[in-house]
Amino acid sequence: MSISLSAHRHRTWLPASRAPRVLMGLTIALIIALMWGAASGALGISPWALMSGNASELSVQVWWQLRLPRLLLGVAVGAMLAGSGAAMQGLFRNPLADPTLLGLASGAGLFVALWIVLFQGSAMGSLYGQFAAGFLGALSVCVIVFGLAKRQGGSSAAVMTLLLAGLAINTLAGAGGGVLAFIANDEQLRQLSLWGMGTLTNALWRTTAIALVLISIALWMLLRSASELDLLQLGESTAHAAGLDASRLKRRVVVATSLGVGLCVALTGVIGFLGLLVPHCLRLWLGPSHRLLLPASMLGGALLLVVADTLARTLGAPAEIPVGLLTSLLGGPYFLYLLMRRSPSC
Repeated sequence: MSISLSAHRHRTWLPASRAPRVLMGLTIALIIALMWGAASGALGISPWALMSGNASELSVQVWWQLRLPRLLLGVAVGAMLAGSGAAMQGLFRNPLADPTLLGLASGAGLFVALWIVLFQGSAMGSLYGQFAAGFLGALSVCVIVFGLAKRQGGSSAAVMTLLLAGLAINTLAGAGGGVLAFIANDEQLRQLSLWGMGTLTNALWRTTAIALVLISIALWMLLRSASELDLLQLGESTAHAAGLDASRLKRRVVVATSLGVGLCVALTGVIGFLGLLVPHCLRLWLGPSHRLLLPASMLGGALLLVVADTLARTLGAPAEIPVGLLTSLLGGPYFLYLLMRRSPSC
């Protein structure tokens, strides 16, 4: 079964003249979702009371110390996961590529889990070390997957090879995580369990501020690649003839994706399917142009994660559902739907 971006060439896409309206609509929806998220939770907080200065001191403290950094982290992580998914789909010319399916999130998760078990509580177990572990894990997996794709030379077997490689890496990472859970102490085991399901509960200002800076750099690197990713869809030989340095483009996307996804996993655990669901749906609607698709995916990913996290905080209040479970419950059936709706000849 061969799946490529060319499978969508006969679709009718949104006219380019309406692109600013799409981005504006997604921005407005995100602002509304942020207002809803700010007001919702175990403690109801009125945004109007906050803006007018009539909110209680407890409400102000909860808003400033807990909800605001959590909302900002949700925006950053959602934008990074969806944006990296869109970039990887363009880089591999495969609309089913995403950091979770290809094992980047699992690789980053394994390295972070290893760091927690070996160094948590020691002088080396700093937050920056956890960030570095996530980045190195995602980068290692990305190099392996990219090397396998390069060996296939763009053949029809490349897609299946990528998916099988992702499955193998996810399986190995799961086995490695199981071994680490077996040797971990009770405190480490609880931390690994909660972190592995994907959650934004660790959003504090000291972590969120670092995440915003580094993720912004990674997103900027991806946005810089939009025009080149469009050119790459014509084929590497054609793009090279047009002056594209494909190797430099691949390195930039790989480094940006590894940095961003590794950081996201280090902070929030594995939040699955966000990088597949958002860019794939938007690609079907907006078309393959990455100059529109990348920023739209970033806004859409931020919107989806903020909404999912608000639901996670409110559906079982005062208890909290791990947001990674909600995104997996949404993305898993959608991925099965994508596979079932494709004919054997596609």
